[in-house]
Amino acid sequence: MASLPAAAPAGRHIHLRGLLIGALAIVVLGAAATLLGWDIGKWFSSIWNTVTKISVGYVLAALALITLQTTTTAYAWYSILRWAYPQAGVAWLQVLACYATAVALNFVLPANLGTLVMMLMFAATIAGASFAGIIAGYVVQKIFYTAIGTAGYLYLFLSVGGSFNLQLGFFSEHPWATVILLAGGAALLFLVARVLRARITQWWEQAKEGGQILGHRGAYLRLVLLPEAISWLAMLGVIAVFLSAYNIPVSFHTLMRVVAGNSLANMTSVTPGGAGVVQGFNVLSLKGITSSANATAYSVAQQLVTTAWSILFAIVLVIRAFGWSEGRTLVAHSYSGAREKAAEQSAARRAKRSARRAHAHEDAEA
Repeated sequence: MASLPAAAPAGRHIHLRGLLIGALAIVVLGAAATLLGWDIGKWFSSIWNTVTKISVGYVLAALALITLQTTTTAYAWYSILRWAYPQAGVAWLQVLACYATAVALNFVLPANLGTLVMMLMFAATIAGASFAGIIAGYVVQKIFYTAIGTAGYLYLFLSVGGSFNLQLGFFSEHPWATVILLAGGAALLFLVARVLRARITQWWEQAKEGGQILGHRGAYLRLVLLPEAISWLAMLGVIAVFLSAYNIPVSFHTLMRVVAGNSLANMTSVTPGGAGVVQGFNVLSLKGITSSANATAYSVAQQLVTTAWSILFAIVLVIRAFGWSEGRTLVAHSYSGAREKAAEQSAARRAKRSARRAHAHEDAEA
């Protein structure tokens, strides 16, 4: 990753050779997908059949809004990173390409692994950037979405019966276990913090770089909060377009139910893009508004079209920002690093669970 260029020439053009290589890569990926058991031809056929059931006007409107949603959130990231690393010459096109890659990968990788890939891409392409600083930038970027998402969750739980139990029923059915789990987790974090105090202090110094823009309220409101608000409204527009395409009444109540359901499904699901879980939540959210079959058709159409366009958009941007060779290497290295970090986190969680079980067994024997 150290050999990757910190910045690609802004005026690079996509030549015919690059397009041919890209087309060949798509063919090779298609063959590999077939060997792995993914019928990519059937997938594209499903997308085509879904799209042809919707008028061209709806599809074009949805694609425009999806692009606006991705671009405005990427601009918020660009502002955060530019304030965090002012001497690095953060390039807008590269940030947009990295964020678009995360959006695309989150549709095909489980557990939002694409976001971790994006952060590693930022760390690799921005001179002087630390991973702790990028994580801090991620926290800043999530402030608005966390606040608006929490409001959506409350609206969902208060207005849609059964939505809480669909994903979080364990907590309501086992309140004492939940309290013990939270208290034990807090105690464990405290002990770990004491052991790693020196390293945490170092991480904190690095992390403060990523949150620099928060010290400038006007810049944060104008360059981060406003673009994210536009992105959120564009996301509502995408949902409204697909609801209309399937003759489902569009209202604030309907939009809030669908938004909260989608967000909760993506947060709690380990399937790529929340596939399956999203459809279940959409059917529940639209109960009483349209039939289950129509709600499922709407949900599948929105996910397929959004996924296909996000992947295409990301491929074009990565080639344009980094070139085919450097872009492929950057994404591949970042993906490998993301898998390693995810595996480390998973192993750490398993070790903690084993330690808790061993401690509980010792207490029982005593």
